[in-house]
Order: sequence, then C-alpha cells, then structure tokens
Amino acid sequence: MNLAELVRLALRGLAANKLRAALTMLGIIIGVAAVITLLSVGQGVSRYVTEQFQGIGSNLLFIFPGGSDEQTGPPTGSNRDKPLTNADGLALSDPFLVPGAQAVALEYLGFGNVEYSRESLSVQVSGVSTNYQEVRQFFVNEGDFISDADERSVARVAVLGQTVVKTLFPDGDFPIGQSIKINTVPFKIIGVLESQGGSLFGDQDSVVLIPLSTAQQRLFSARGPDGQYGLSIIYLQARSDAEMEGAARQATAVLRDRHNIDFRAEDDFTIVTQNDLISAFGQVTSVLTTFLGAIAGISLLVGGIGIMNIMLVSVTERTREIGLRKAVGAKRRDILLQFLIEAITLSVLGGLLGIAIGAAGSFAVASFQPDLPVAVTADSVLLATGFSAAIGLFFGLYPAIRASALSPIAALRYE
Repeated sequence: MNLAELVRLALRGLAANKLRAALTMLGIIIGVAAVITLLSVGQGVSRYVTEQFQGIGSNLLFIFPGGSDEQTGPPTGSNRDKPLTNADGLALSDPFLVPGAQAVALEYLGFGNVEYSRESLSVQVSGVSTNYQEVRQFFVNEGDFISDADERSVARVAVLGQTVVKTLFPDGDFPIGQSIKINTVPFKIIGVLESQGGSLFGDQDSVVLIPLSTAQQRLFSARGPDGQYGLSIIYLQARSDAEMEGAARQATAVLRDRHNIDFRAEDDFTIVTQNDLISAFGQVTSVLTTFLGAIAGISLLVGGIGIMNIMLVSVTERTREIGLRKAVGAKRRDILLQFLIEAITLSVLGGLLGIAIGAAGSFAVASFQPDLPVAVTADSVLLATGFSAAIGLFFGLYPAIRASALSPIAALRYE
C-alpha cells in the first residue's frame, strides 16, 4: 500500500472522531504555544540586555578603584584606600603606553540636592571630562557640553538630563542660561542632554553633569590620602572590538606599574570590558530561557502521553478493522505506518496551531512592553515543530506496534 493511501486512511480515522482528536491535540497546542512564547520572550530579554550595554558606548572598558572582590555596587565617590586618580587617567590616554585606546573619559560620581526656584530634587551629580559625551554617547539636545575652558577654569556650569529639566522646570521654561544650586553652590545651565530613557541602569535622564575639576575641587571632597584627586570610574574606549582584550592588558600593566603592585600581588583596581558585561548577563538570560522552555516542555510531554492514551483506545476500538485489513492482505508494516501517521498528524497539527497561538502570545507581551524586542524566530518555530513531530512519533510508536502485532484471526473474533 502506498504512502498516499496510508495518509488518506489515517486522516479518515481521525475525522471519524473530530472532538476526540481536537481534545487530544490540546495538550500539544498548549505546550508548543508556551514554548514559542517563553523562548521569544527570553530571546527578547537577551537582545534587550545586549542593546542596553551597547547603548552606553562602543568598545568600552570600565575601570573601577578597588579589587574585584570589593565591587559590591555602583561606585560613588572614590575609593580612598585604593583610589584611581586623574594622573592614572592621563597615563591611560598616552598612546605609547596604551596603543589600543582610542579615548579615555573620567568621571567622579556623587549625589547632590539640586534647586531651582521652589523646585528641588536629589539626583546623581557627575563630574566628567570634556570627551565624556563622545565616549559615553551622552550628547546635548540643546545648548553646549562642557568645554576645555570650563574644565581649566573650574567653572560652575551644568548640563542637565531630561528628567531633571522636567522636574525643575515643570512649566516648560527654557532652562539654558538659568541658574540652579547644587548643594547650595550656584551653577549656570549651559546644556540639556538628549533623552536616554530608562534602562538596566535606572533612569539615565536623572543626572546632572558638571566639569570634573569643579566636582573634585568645589562640590565634593575628592582628595585621596596622597593629596591627589580621586575618580569613581575611568572609561577606556578601545579602537575596535578586536582590540578590547589587548587594551585591557595594556591598561592593567600601566596601572600596576603606577600603583607599585608587586608581581604576585592582587590588583587594587578592577577592569571590566563591555563584552564581559554582555556575556555575564547573556549567560543569566540563557539559563532563564532554558529553564522556562523546560517548564513549557512539560506540557508537551503531557500532550504526548495524551496522544498515546487515545491511540491505544483507537487500537482497541478498531481491532476488527485491523483484523479485516490483515485478512485481505494488509501487511504488518501497513498497519504500523497507518497508526504512526495518525499520531504524527495529531502532534504536527497541534504544533502548527500552537505556533500560531504562541506567536500571538509573543506579540501580546510586546504590546505590554514596547521596549522589549520580542520576535518569533525561525529557530524556535523549527524547534517546536520538530519536537511536536518527535513526540507524535515516540508516543505513537507503541500503539502502532501493538496494532500491527495483532493476529488476524484473534482480531476478527474480537467483540
């Protein structure tokens, strides 16, 4: 008997019990839909995390004061016991010492109370070098960024984030040229940053940028034990992605030499590359996605057991039919293939419906979280389809073997 005839018989057998077939497919439909939705959301989260880290700059290395075991949270101020200094930043920007570096930006982080008229808020105030906007991609939307002249003259000028502007100027007044107070010290607003939006790092628009020299000398107590001005973080931008690891090694050698660290001693600073951060978060999201997919896979397993159960019932109901077919010349292989095709058809149809429902679920999630780049990928579709077909084959095999092994005489005598 040819394959087309076997498929026709299998479909006719399923059509004879439409409601039972539909209920049998339900387990597969739910399982595949769950797999598609959860994998799409998991991959969307992974892409979102990668985009967030890439959005803070390109080919960046983050250099913090203190060893890696001391990094328990975001740096604020400077590590007074093991500080990074302006001189360290200057050494790292030397192309002869760190040829892999394209630019080096410096930052001193603090918090201050910012006031304008009767409005005030507590916000992050960062003293930054003049190339900060290029390295960190914090460009101004209006006005000017901090200049070299501002840095040299320790000017009391400020560039505000969008959240700060909306809070201090709720009536929509033009902020450029206005005077604000940061910890009671007057500053002139010279620029407003482009909107950065919310991210893994909090509200990136809730920030005030001032010249690094002003933060260190006029606003915060930034001197270390040796009298040098400390830094919270140094951003080193490598010339290319391929040169990031080389730049990290070069920067490590320079800082170890400057800090007089013995050969076997631990570093008193920590260098983290942008790729390290993306990889670390990527591993977390991959484990989460796998875990969610495994949970959804349980539904597929339950659906497969349902298919086996119904196929066993079908074999029992159609015992006389099997005996009759064998009596008129049907081979054991023909009976085996007929029931296998029925089981695979149930699982594949259920899988296709599950893919459609899973895609709808993914887009529903995306509508509630517009920032989450959820998409149904070909990999997840192929995985769900292949897995559902494999389940039909696996769980349909025993009932098919049982049907094909029936004796024609015993089957014809079955009541």
